Amino acid sequence: MVRGSLFQDWAANSHDARIRWMLVGFRLAQHVSRMHRVSRLLLRPYLWLYRIMAYSFFHTELNWTLEVGEGLRIYHGYCLVIHRDTKIGRNVTLRHCVTLGNKGGSGGGAPILGDGVDVGAHAVIIGAVTVGANAIIGAAAVVTRDVPPGAVVVGNPARVLPSPGSS
Repeated sequence: MVRGSLFQDWAANSHDARIRWMLVGFRLAQHVSRMHRVSRLLLRPYLWLYRIMAYSFFHTELNWTLEVGEGLRIYHGYCLVIHRDTKIGRNVTLRHCVTLGNKGGSGGGAPILGDGVDVGAHAVIIGAVTVGANAIIGAAAVVTRDVPPGAVVVGNPARVLPSPGSS
């Protein structure tokens, strides 16, 4: 699983070597966190080193407990904030300054992004929101409701654009 994810993430981010290495660190941290307890204790310093690297060099909160599908693509990976309970599907694209978070408090919920979702720069997806497969979230959109598969969502508050050809 880790090997396949590593190779697909590596290929998806051919545009930026920094992001490639950040995702290698992320996938390895995921692997270490799932290891047997004794091994995990010995490798705990690696988890903290990864966290320091992600925060300091990339200003990114990409916790190793995240469920992330293969082929995660990050453009201009700076200032990403992703809640640890968020679930991200395969071949998802995130741009800089994206926030995927919960509403705070107990039961706030975290977003679920389907396969092939494309999230624009400065977009905010908050709460127990499900974004359907192949949806596009426009730049600076603020999404607080579910998004149907294949939809294009823009604005604050976010609204679904009508598909071409519909009246």
